[in-house]
Amino acid sequence: MDEALLRSLTPSVLAILVRRGADFAAAEDAVQEALVEAVRVWPADQPRDPKGWLVTVAWRKFLDATRADTARRRREDLVDEEPAPGPAPAVDDTLQLYFLCAHPSLTPSSAVALTLRAVGGLTTRQIAQAYLVPEATMAQRISRAKRTVSGARFDRPGDVATVLRVLYLVFNEGYSGDVDLAAEAIRLTRQLAAQVDHPEVAGLLALMLLHHARRAARTAPDGSLVPLAEQDRGRWDTGSIAEGVAILQAALARDRLGEFQAQAAIAALHADAPTAEETDWVQIVEWYDELARLTDSPVVRLNRAVAVGEADGPRAGLAALAALDDALPRHTAVAAYLHERDGDLTTAARLYAEAARKAPDLAERDHLTRQAARLNARRSR
Repeated sequence: MDEALLRSLTPSVLAILVRRGADFAAAEDAVQEALVEAVRVWPADQPRDPKGWLVTVAWRKFLDATRADTARRRREDLVDEEPAPGPAPAVDDTLQLYFLCAHPSLTPSSAVALTLRAVGGLTTRQIAQAYLVPEATMAQRISRAKRTVSGARFDRPGDVATVLRVLYLVFNEGYSGDVDLAAEAIRLTRQLAAQVDHPEVAGLLALMLLHHARRAARTAPDGSLVPLAEQDRGRWDTGSIAEGVAILQAALARDRLGEFQAQAAIAALHADAPTAEETDWVQIVEWYDELARLTDSPVVRLNRAVAVGEADGPRAGLAALAALDDALPRHTAVAAYLHERDGDLTTAARLYAEAARKAPDLAERDHLTRQAARLNARRSR
């Protein structure tokens, strides 16, 4: 069973059902039922036209559900004809569907959550982690969003800012390695940049390219994480870095700074340094100051504390960290790193072990556990 094929076809099939008159929530349910049917049938007899098969089956599922719902019988005249058999048109509807999910009737946060779940294929747990909220809270938010758009006509697509936020979160989830969505997010952002002349769209594309350029160096052959300072910079994709820097420079020249341009500028400074020791941390702190002004994000301030620790010394970094909520994700790991830089190996080892217990994924947990073991071994010599 080709799960990647199913995942890639889902947005287009969902968009086709919406265009044929299905409300979003019912269309999503029908597509999910068609995917379950495909998992059952395809291993023994995969169709020659997988997309056309999914469209036909999903549409039939939608018709069955609609006819069974007495509250919607008045709309049966809109859905009583099945689509003609044959191959579905080879049109990429994914970006269009992102805009449709960013519906004006939804708040931006709900639109992002709904799109990540329905189009991006992320689980409720993954979306909750991206938003730094409990999984139950995110489940309720997604359910409310589905109810809000159920039956709504999708003739007023949402705004670019919401679509950018969705693409950014999809890229971050793919970049983490849990779900391979990073390349797809870059592809869609390229499409958006070709359609929308806005410096923040360019800024997001530059940011993605600069981060993705380092992906090959982020893990060791055994799958363990490699920190930025220890990465083999010869494995970085210089072509993607050059493209990202060029796009960023053109965007910054328009003097309409936004958060994605600021993040891309930080990534560009890392990419520009021949070695970790030659990183321009002073300028990175200045960009984090701009980013904090634009977003007022606690995660930005946490990353800024690391940069301050590099630019002005670990004690300055710890002072910046002390102003933040210690319940913030990765706060303990940052504290461990800064204490190690300050020479307090006992405290650092304890904090690394504590951070490992809080880590959101296995790779990060293993990395932090090894850091604690490394310092404990040094202390015992």
